[in-house]
Amino acid sequence: MSPSPDEIGVATILVVVIAAYALFGGADFGGGIWDLQAGSAERGAAPRALIDESITPVWEANHVWLVFVLVVLWTAFPPAFAAIMTALFVPLSLSLLGIVLRGVGFAFRHTAQQLRMQRLTGAMFAAASLITPFFMGTVVGAVATGQLPVHPAGNVLAAWTSPTAILTGFLFVAACAYISAVFLVPEARQRGRPQLMRYFSLRATAAGVVTGALAGGTFAELSTSAPHVFNRLTGVALPLVAISIAAGIAVLGMLWLRWYQALVLRVTAAIAVATVVFGWGLAQYPYLFPTSLSLAAGSAPSGSLVAEFVVAGLAILLVAPGFALLYYLQQRRMLTATDTDADLRIAAQLEQPLAGQLASGPTTVMTRTSTMTRMTTALVLGILTIRAIRDLFSRSGRQ
Repeated sequence: MSPSPDEIGVATILVVVIAAYALFGGADFGGGIWDLQAGSAERGAAPRALIDESITPVWEANHVWLVFVLVVLWTAFPPAFAAIMTALFVPLSLSLLGIVLRGVGFAFRHTAQQLRMQRLTGAMFAAASLITPFFMGTVVGAVATGQLPVHPAGNVLAAWTSPTAILTGFLFVAACAYISAVFLVPEARQRGRPQLMRYFSLRATAAGVVTGALAGGTFAELSTSAPHVFNRLTGVALPLVAISIAAGIAVLGMLWLRWYQALVLRVTAAIAVATVVFGWGLAQYPYLFPTSLSLAAGSAPSGSLVAEFVVAGLAILLVAPGFALLYYLQQRRMLTATDTDADLRIAAQLEQPLAGQLASGPTTVMTRTSTMTRMTTALVLGILTIRAIRDLFSRSGRQ
């Protein structure tokens, strides 16, 4: 049975949101990966500072895409959701643990006072940024191979530990590092840090080469582990694969020539990553799990699918403008602006009267507090007395 237009439309929405998370969430994870290999505290101070400045305003917001993916999968394709959450419980739990530890590490390393605690929380943030995309990749690899049973009884170890799943996990890590390094090059340029431009340009080039090699290895592995997906990748989805390869080569060329035009560089890198996601979605069609669970059989009733379109429309109207504003402000450094000389002078003027009040001693402060307390008490008692007298006379008049 062929899928209906509603089923195809909701599946398309799901793939688009997955691509958005791969780009924005992947860039955040990649920042943590580069933080991990930045070196000692002294040697890695500059790149870590740039990563912090770039990630801090947006790192929490990017998980909205993941929440959206889970909600759409749960409500629109419940059989697939149930099977994935049961059979892939272990890698999904490890991914979630990584997200939690990453958030804890990122938040606490900025407030920790002791150097030992700063190093511990920083290592937690960086290591979790590596763990999460790897296990997410194994989940995608398990789904692509079609080794998930539609009605699993529990964790299916063979599904997410197969060569294809492991290769996909490494591919996700490399792709996150690649997209993050590319995005950080124009970030360094905007802040006038030419050394960091070259620093992240070299790492983006290396990550791009590694990502391409892993993508080729995964593609070759699919020919035996997932023939349906492989045949469609070399057939109907081949133009998307070609676009991804061309965009990746173009990014490497721009980095080699040191042409760091922010918009063109970021868009081209985003195309290289997003077209891979779109190609994967098209390669699996018309299946949710290749050859075992079709899109038509795994979809919710029509009324639920229509509701998904309504929710997606509301997200475009309400959430998308907020994200656009957030990234606009972040790109113009308005969310992490430093104090200007005028701000410092105003702060100094405001501190002078406060210092004078503190210099007058605690006795004066206590006296003023006591006076205010007595005045407040007298005012409250006066109001209560007036109301009591008014009530007394009103009752007498009624009698």
